[in-house]
Amino acid sequence: MKINNLEKFLAKVRGGEMPVGAVVTFADPAVTELTAEAGFDFVWIDGEHGEMDRFSAMAHLMAVKGTDCASFYRVPACDHTEIKRVIDFAPAGVIVPMVMNADDARRAVAACRYPPEGNRGCGFRRGLAYGTGDFAEYWEASKGDPLVIIQLEHIEAVRNLDAILAVPGVGAILIGPYDLSASMGKEGQWHDPEVAAVYDESCRKVREADILLGVYTECDFDVWRRRGVQFMAIKNDTNALLLGYQTMRRQVAAG
Repeated sequence: MKINNLEKFLAKVRGGEMPVGAVVTFADPAVTELTAEAGFDFVWIDGEHGEMDRFSAMAHLMAVKGTDCASFYRVPACDHTEIKRVIDFAPAGVIVPMVMNADDARRAVAACRYPPEGNRGCGFRRGLAYGTGDFAEYWEASKGDPLVIIQLEHIEAVRNLDAILAVPGVGAILIGPYDLSASMGKEGQWHDPEVAAVYDESCRKVREADILLGVYTECDFDVWRRRGVQFMAIKNDTNALLLGYQTMRRQVAAG
């Protein structure tokens, strides 16, 4: 839908480009608006670890309108009610954390799709331009919008990855390197041979399944490119603010 720029995001991926995004955790929607204006291809609005309530979620999703930035919203859990709380605000993608198996993946897809494909409730709002849009066009678009983005962030999910990838409607797999390494008892050890092998094998399987592959990472960009990643979130707002402050302070101290 044009309101959320999903088509622009997908067109870049299909054209061989690498969409780059940032994560927003602050409640102020101006942060999302700034992220979009900074030229990012997508913004990951974080309802899992951030400060979002339902009202601020809608304001953040509205903040990308008129830009080229796609709006992805991460819900707190793989839960129908949590997805229902934001999906009528028309995010370009719903990021579902801690999906462990195919049953979780099926529940996530079902919550994002109207019957008969799923069990999404019919509460038409922003996606239908508050009733002024073309209903048939909206209904057809909703079969693939929002993008269902499953997070792969636990070794149990890796063991079940083949079954997860076989679930119809899974639009993308988004790897969470830190949580995944932590679930292996090797938190943050990106270059540990066992951890790296899990990243390598998971990426290979996702690409072979012809499902979009993404990652959140603040380092090793070339390594992830070689693994076949097609979109990256590279920084969150707290880290960006801290880095900016520290950089400026060092520059002043250096004269």
